[in-house]
Amino acid sequence: MRFSESRNTTRWVIIFISFLIISLILWNTYTFFQIFKNEERLKMKLFVNAQITIVNADENTDIELPLQIINNNTSIPGIVILYDKVVSATNVPEEILTNKKKRANYLRKLGNENEPITFEYAPGKYQTLYYGNSALLNKLKYYPVALLLIIFLCAALIYNFYKSTKMATQNKLLAGMAKETAHQIGTPLSSLIGWVEILKTEAIDQSITIEIEKDVERLQTITDRFSKIGSVPVLEPHDIVAETLNTYEYLQSRFSKQVTFSYQVPEKPIFALINPTLHSWTIENLVKNAIDAMKGKGTLDLYIEKDAHHIKINVKDSGSGIAKNQFKTIFEPGFTTKKRGWGLGLSLTKRIVEEYHNGKIKVLNSEIGKGTTFQITYETTSPA
Repeated sequence: MRFSESRNTTRWVIIFISFLIISLILWNTYTFFQIFKNEERLKMKLFVNAQITIVNADENTDIELPLQIINNNTSIPGIVILYDKVVSATNVPEEILTNKKKRANYLRKLGNENEPITFEYAPGKYQTLYYGNSALLNKLKYYPVALLLIIFLCAALIYNFYKSTKMATQNKLLAGMAKETAHQIGTPLSSLIGWVEILKTEAIDQSITIEIEKDVERLQTITDRFSKIGSVPVLEPHDIVAETLNTYEYLQSRFSKQVTFSYQVPEKPIFALINPTLHSWTIENLVKNAIDAMKGKGTLDLYIEKDAHHIKINVKDSGSGIAKNQFKTIFEPGFTTKKRGWGLGLSLTKRIVEEYHNGKIKVLNSEIGKGTTFQITYETTSPA
């Protein structure tokens, strides 16, 4: 408990320091911006004084320095206006000066960037200098935005790293719990197998013991599934048609007669690299998901197709259907439309198919109120 609290305190201290550093950087950037802005205003005031000197110069006036000041301004755009007429301009495109509408818009833009400088160039005569920010100042102005964007991206990366680390820890914990559950179930399951063998020797209807034996075998399969969580499964060539039908027919005998099961599969064996235990789990999840979608009443169809290199297993129900914008989100952990459930069935199915078997699973088609078809695709292989 203390360790957890210490980690939380450290995390918040790091976050506080990070925000403090960011605030200082932004404040310094703003300060630099204001300093440069004031320096550019001083330069333009010198520019104005140079122009006044040149306008009022006579043959004895030394105008070398004023001309140098004016000519050295190669970065700050400016326009001197007298009664809406352009007196002089520097660093301004010619097309703006010659177009009255563009010039008016440009002057408005310059006026928004900096307060115009009105100066008296002769007794009782005034002109106004409109000037904008230099390219360097504009870059500095957008620097905080770029900095915030970089910080945001870094924060997003850190958050995703933290989230993925947390999920990885949770996955390890769940895998450990699953393995421990499988281990704990193993002991009473061994006893049940022994009791089934004893029942076979008694004068009991053999059909009963056969069904009990099937359920015990099913428990063994479930135990085997849980023991494989978190481990890389062994894939071997198996007749995927037979493996699929075994699970499908077992589930058919265990569900309500209000669900009509049907299937259409190739007569010849089709081999694929699969783990039978995990493949059975995927079929079971899809069948149970379909029955839930039909609320325990409807038609469930299984049909298997084969092309040159792939086998496609389709599970079609007559349930409520799925909206098109949910075709991908239904495979995300935690997504569920049921009042009860953790939303892990389809997520687990996708992981088994795509990560463990290098296959593909998708919603082939769906229509609200009419039903959904899920499709699993595996590559075919030769028998062992």
